[in-house]
Parts: sequence; structure tokens; C-alpha cells
Amino acid sequence: MKNARFLLLLFTLMLVVSCREATKETAQMLYEQALEANAHDSIRQSEQLLHRAIRTAKAEGDHHTLYLSQLQLAQSLSWGNADAALDMARQALDTYKQHPDKARNHIIILDYIATYASQRAYNNDSSFDEALRYAQEAHRLSKAEGDSTLVSQTLTTLANIYWAMEQYPQALIHAREATRLAPPDLLLGAQQVLGRCLVSCDSLSEAENVYRHMDYDDDIQAAYIVESNLAKLALRRNDAEAAETAIDEAFERAETLYFKALGQKDDYYQASLRQDRENERLRYRQRLQGILLAGGLLLFIALAVVVRREIVSRRREKAFLRQEVETQREQLRQRDASVDFLKGIIYQRSEVVQKLSTHPDRHIVLTDKEWEEVEHMLDIIDNGRLTRLREEYPDMKEEDVQLCILTRLQLTNRTIGNVYAISISAVQHRKLRLKKEVFGENDPDITLEQVLEKI
Repeated sequence: MKNARFLLLLFTLMLVVSCREATKETAQMLYEQALEANAHDSIRQSEQLLHRAIRTAKAEGDHHTLYLSQLQLAQSLSWGNADAALDMARQALDTYKQHPDKARNHIIILDYIATYASQRAYNNDSSFDEALRYAQEAHRLSKAEGDSTLVSQTLTTLANIYWAMEQYPQALIHAREATRLAPPDLLLGAQQVLGRCLVSCDSLSEAENVYRHMDYDDDIQAAYIVESNLAKLALRRNDAEAAETAIDEAFERAETLYFKALGQKDDYYQASLRQDRENERLRYRQRLQGILLAGGLLLFIALAVVVRREIVSRRREKAFLRQEVETQREQLRQRDASVDFLKGIIYQRSEVVQKLSTHPDRHIVLTDKEWEEVEHMLDIIDNGRLTRLREEYPDMKEEDVQLCILTRLQLTNRTIGNVYAISISAVQHRKLRLKKEVFGENDPDITLEQVLEKI
């Protein structure tokens, strides 16, 4: 039983450790993995992770991660399918409205919807009304929120929409304000929109100044936009030499960035290989933990069944033992009753006992033969107690033995006093002396009868 309980405890601990070590993929984890994959241009992997994050977030009730994943997926889809991107962004907005949290996120979602609606309208040559409505609402909320970064972002979106609608002066107003308010991470995008609006408004010198002050660093797309627009500006001025120089610089810059991008791609490829190996190792570990967990559960169930059976068996055994004890007790009670009954019959047929019991108020004299008769009778009834008494205490006086005989016959102190022709108190004194001096019992709560019962 102890071994079974020990094994059960051991496997329980193993199951707890296994459950703790087993990593459960949460929506938040999947969303962060998708962002990491997207940062390394693994667009397909990022989209797969985002789809899983959306399903997991719905199952977990994690609405914050749900609309962030929907919005990130919309951004990924926007490169090839503006309609799908717009639909996914609308789903993100619906999720946010049902479970709103930060007002900033609301503005960002509206701005993204405006961008994708504008892309769809531009591709389909349709109305920009929806895009403009969402962009204006996002701009209004950003101003009410007092967030200059969001104000700059929404102004840039408005500038793009007005430019696509060929309302260039209105677009330029928004682009100038967006560039003025733009933080460093949004400045490059705002400058691109401003430069485009200036070109459309024929402000070529100002546009060239904007493009030459754009710090695109390693951004290949931005470098292409800057250098190609500088070449276009030179051509529009009919300055062939400046255009040729601008084109040469554009190709030189593009070549430099191309080789740098190749190096970065190789580094990312090696990092991806390492990550794939690590992911495979984690998947193998998770599968192994699942197998161990399943095996542990089976062992746990088997041990639980064994322990349960053993507990039931022990309970039945205890119940059987209790029943046997009760049976033995009942048998002892019946035997004692039978013995008492036989004792009563023997006492009734004994002339000496009758003599002692018939005259409780007169002096009773017993002959030596009567003493021998009553001792022999009592020894038979009492399982040889008087014989053992004489053997254990050979120096005991005969009158003390006789007092023990009268006591075992359960005679009253008055009757015993009639035998010795003494008072009741004198009988009590004799019993006390016999208990102390012969049997060595000094406890006042223990009677002579109890001392004789132990012999």
C-alpha cells in the first residue's frame, strides 16, 4: 500500500513538471512570432502565424491580440490585394468596437482602413469618399487625443488621398503640416508625400530641396524614390547633364544598396536556418513531452485503479476483522453468561455456600472439611485461581487464604464478619492489610477483589 502511494505521488509530480514544461502557444506568442518573421521579410510565414494567432485569440477571448493580428494581416495583404486588406481591417475595427481599450489603437485602425480604401479606389478608378471619411475621422480623433505623432500620420494619409483625387493644393497643405509634426520615424514618409505634392504643384525647386534633405539610409525603396525624382526634376528643367548625373548617382546608390541587401539576405538566411533548427528541436521536445504526458496519464490511471482496489480490499478486510471481533466478543459474553449460570447452580447446590448465605446475622462456624470443600469448589469454578494463589504466595497465612475465598465468593462484609465474629470495619481493615502487606498494592482505588481478579 505504501509503495503504491509512493509511486502514485511520484507520477503525479512528474505530470505536474511535464505540464509546466510543456509550452502552450498563446495568441500573444504567435502574434510576436509573426512580427519577427515579417521583420525578416518572411511574408508567407508571417501570414500563416497571423492566421493562427487570430484563431487562437478567438478561442482564448483575447480581443486585444485579435484586432492587432487582424490589422497586421491586413497590412501584409495590402501589398497584393487591397480588397482583402480592407476587409480584414474592417474586421479589426469591428473587434475593437466590441471590446475597445486604447483610443490610440482606434485611430490607427481607422487610418489603416482609410489607406486601404484609398488603394482600392485608386486601383479600381472608383470614388475616394469612403477613404476620405475614415481618414477625416482618424484625424479628428487624433487632434482630440492631442497626439502629435498620430496627427502627423493621419495628415499624411489625408495628403495621399487628396493627391490621388488630384486635389493637389489641398494635398500640399496636409503634407506640409504632416512633415512639420512628424517624429523621426515618420519623417521620411511625410517628406516623400510632400515632395510628390510639390512636384504636382510645379514647385520644382522646393521639391528638389525636400528630396535632397531626405535621409533614407539603407531604405532601398526610399533611395529609388529620391534618386528617380531628382532625375525627373532635372529632365523637367531640360537639364540633360544634371539628369544624367542624377541617373548615374541613382544607379550607383542602387548598386551599393543591392550588394548590401545581398549580404543582409545571406545573414538572414543563416539566421533562419538556425531558427528552423531551434523550432524543430522545440517541436520534437513538445511531441516528446506530449508522449510522456500521455504515458504518465495512463500510468496515473492504472495506479489509481490499483490503489483504489487496494483501498477497497483493505476496507473489506477491516470490516471482516471488525465482524470477527464482534463475533468473538459475543461468544465471550455468552460464555461468561453460561459460566455465571453454572456458578449460580453450583453455589445453590453447595451446602457450605447455603450455610453462609442463609444466616447473614448469626455467627457462622465452618469446619476444616467445609473449608476444604468450598475451596475445592471455588477452585474448579475459578479456573484454579486459589491453587495459583497458594503457589505464588506460599507464606500466606491460612486465615488470609480463607479471607480471599470469602471475597471471591462475593460475600458481603457483614457475612464475612459473621464468620470471623468481627465488625464490618474490622473486615475492611483486614482486607486493606492483606492488599498492602501480602500483595503490595497501595493504590486506595484498587480493591482486594480487583487484586484477586488479576491472579
